[in-house]
Amino acid sequence: MIKHVCDIRVRYADTDQMKFVYYGKFFEYFEQGRSDLLRSIGLPYSQIEGEMGLLLPVIEAHASFKRSAHYDDLLHVVTYFRDVPVARVRLDYEVFKDGEKEPLADGYTIHSFVTAKTGKPTRAPAQFLEAVERSMNAKPVRG
Repeated sequence: MIKHVCDIRVRYADTDQMKFVYYGKFFEYFEQGRSDLLRSIGLPYSQIEGEMGLLLPVIEAHASFKRSAHYDDLLHVVTYFRDVPVARVRLDYEVFKDGEKEPLADGYTIHSFVTAKTGKPTRAPAQFLEAVERSMNAKPVRG
C-alpha cells in the first residue's frame, strides 16, 4: 500500500452560504491528494500525459461526509493506493481536520487508462506499474 498525506488550508471561496466547505470541494481535495501521491512516487501527471501518452479520466467517484469543515481549517488529505493497477486505478481518500482522529470525509475515485491520441482504453504501462510496485512498501510520505 502507498499512503500519502497532503495539507490543504480551507479558503473562504471553498465555503458555501452555510459556512461549511461545499461538498463538491472535497473532490478537488481528493484530486490534490491524488496528484501529490503520483508525483511522490515519480509519476507526475505531466509525465503520464507527456512521456506515456496516457490520460486517467475519473470513471467513478464517491464521497461520504461525516462532519463539516470551515474556513481556515487545516485539513490533512490522506490518499491510499492499495493495489497495483491493471486496467483501472482506484485511490481511496480520508480527510482529517488538524488534530482530529476521525475523518471529516472519506471516499474513492476510480480511473481508467486511455491513450491520449485515440481516447481508447488501455492497460497500465510497465513504467507506471514499476513505479507503483517500487513504492508499495515505502514509508508514508508527507508533502
